[in-house]
Order: sequence, then structure tokens, then C-alpha cells
Amino acid sequence: MTDTAERRTDPVGYRVEGGAAILTLDSPANRNALSTALVTGLVDGFAAAAADPDVRVVVLTHTGKTFCAGADLREVGATPALRTEQMVRLLRAILELPKAVIGRIDGHVRAGGMGLVGACDIVVAGPNATFGLTESRIGVSPAIISLTLLPVLDPRAAGRYFLTGESFDAREARRIGLITEAVDDTEKEVDRLIAEFRAVSPQGMAESKKLVNAAVLDGFDERAKDLAATSARLFGTEEAAEGMLAFLQRRPPRWAAAPADAAAEPAAPAEPATPHGG
Repeated sequence: MTDTAERRTDPVGYRVEGGAAILTLDSPANRNALSTALVTGLVDGFAAAAADPDVRVVVLTHTGKTFCAGADLREVGATPALRTEQMVRLLRAILELPKAVIGRIDGHVRAGGMGLVGACDIVVAGPNATFGLTESRIGVSPAIISLTLLPVLDPRAAGRYFLTGESFDAREARRIGLITEAVDDTEKEVDRLIAEFRAVSPQGMAESKKLVNAAVLDGFDERAKDLAATSARLFGTEEAAEGMLAFLQRRPPRWAAAPADAAAEPAAPAEPATPHGG
């Protein structure tokens, strides 16, 4: 556990209370984007929780109005291979953790943040939560995060939201299988779940989680390698460069033609999230 001074500069908070390790995405200035520092902090936090016999369950949550905006666009272009490797490592850490991971969300989730949601064992979302796979809008695809999303999403819903990039609320996320519960009070529901996990055998939990995630982890690294190649190819294209530049400049990309009857209206503000998942 870090002290208060250290936690102010650390993008991930970690504390243990009542048998639960609370991992908090705590970089609201960039909407908890998946920077190298944040991903490293999460991987280290999951490792600490795995090694602590007093931890029975992990809660993954956030500060600010955004749970996670996706990858940090300031870092995406510099080392794409490293970025992909880091994301794969993080998703695997959640899937292989021998303890349950509860996602507690009451803010915006976009792109790469959706992959974290898909990897959690249980996800509780509040009334302020919204979700979106916005990669298609900047000329790429949710390649790496499809590893954890496609196994949990209703196939028709995946076809819709992977392709359109539109956002949706917690009730829709519950309907399509992305989250477990849509509630008004996430703290109350998560506290109830933590109490349930205190009665669970550590061995029973670990072995049961292996069963649940066996199909996802089977061939995980090989699929990740192929998807990483896809991601790298897409990010090297002219369309992706235009899409990311348009997002950073808060303007529509050149292919986003407005309907004829709305051509004279001002463009809508950019969504509160970084549109990249890897």
C-alpha cells in the first residue's frame, strides 16, 4: 500500500479493506486513459492482490466521470508493439487472477476500457455509466479487446456496437451481457458481493474461475499475436491517422458526412473518451 503523498502522483490507487483489494483508476486529468504508467500500476496491483492471503476479492473502480477512455493517444504512435503487449498482459492478469474481480463503474467507458470490463468476473454499473466501442469511427477496430468482449457479448449486439461505434447505457449493457447488474447504488451492491465472497473457499474460487475462463484463455496468446498484427496494420493507415487527428482536433473526420437536413447545424461535441482500444 502506498502513502497519501505517493498516491497523489500514482495513476492507480491500491488499498485493502474488509478482505477486498480496491484498485482505483486515478488519473482523471486524462480520463483514466491506458497510459504505460496506468497499465503498469494495474498489473502490479493485481499481482499484489494475488499474493495477499487476506485478499478474497478485487474491486476495480475509478475516480472522475470516466472509468477508462481507452489508450492514451499521446503514446499510441510511439511504440505500438509495446502498447499491444502491455494490454494483452493486463487482460491476461485479470483473467488468470485466482480471485474474483468485480468492476464497479459509474462513468464513461470507451474503447480499451471496454476490454477491462469484459475481463472482469462481475461488473456492477450505475446510472452515470455509458459504454462505447468507438474504434470504427477513427478507422481502426477493437482488435485486442475482442479477446474479452466477444465471449461475453450477445452476437447480434457485438455486430451492432463493434460496427457503429454508438454509445449505450448500463441497462443496455446488462441486456447484451457486457455487465452483470445495472443499479442505482454501486457501492451498496458491491459491498453485498464482497460479503458473499468472504464465505467462498479460496481454492474453490480459484478452480471455479479456471473453468469459467478456460475457453477464453485457450489459444489466447496466438490469437493475441494475430490481432496485434491487425492493430498495427490499421494504425499505420492514412484513415487511422486522419481519424486520430480529427479526434484530437475535436472535429469530424473527413468521411463523417452529415445528413442533408443537418448539414447547416454545428457539429456535436466529441464524446468524453479516447476512441482507441487496440
